[in-house]
Amino acid sequence: MLVDTHTHLYLDRFSNDRPDVIRRAVEAGVERFYLPNVDRRTIEPMLAMERDYPGRCFPMMGLHPCSVQAGFQEELALVREWLKRRPFCAIGEIGLDFYWDLTFVEQQEEAFRTQVAWALEFDLPIVIHSRDSIDRNLQLLEELAAPGLRGIFHCFTGTLEQARRAIDLGFLLGIGGVLTFKNGGIDQVVP
Repeated sequence: MLVDTHTHLYLDRFSNDRPDVIRRAVEAGVERFYLPNVDRRTIEPMLAMERDYPGRCFPMMGLHPCSVQAGFQEELALVREWLKRRPFCAIGEIGLDFYWDLTFVEQQEEAFRTQVAWALEFDLPIVIHSRDSIDRNLQLLEELAAPGLRGIFHCFTGTLEQARRAIDLGFLLGIGGVLTFKNGGIDQVVP
């Protein structure tokens, strides 16, 4: 069985061919699609996919680090409401992103810590976004380590040492398309 552990197929840009994409994936053996949330705007489209493809699409709830900006506490409060309202398969997509903008790094860390605490409270795995921030994500996870804390590093692009640190903490590594490039370095991390 193949599983897509991380897809944003609910986004508007997939509206025209979403049914075909799902059909082709299923024909190729992909049986499940895990849907990480981004922010308040993506909740309803994500839940609509779950309704449209029952037993195939499984939503997560979280606040993406690129959506952590001024007023992010309101977004987090909404995430918390949803976590209390209904079941989700994970808390995600959460973490840190140092690629686009470093303006809200402290707020991203606060949001990450809060959502990790909720993962422990609700006994859910976390799905970690770590673009240009793997070491800091690992440092935070080492600080926050607790029984039951588990999850996956989405689109892992780190070194062998970083991979070992993540695995030692009980996390899995998601292999994204970038690592399949000729010089992607996947052979250095996964034998």
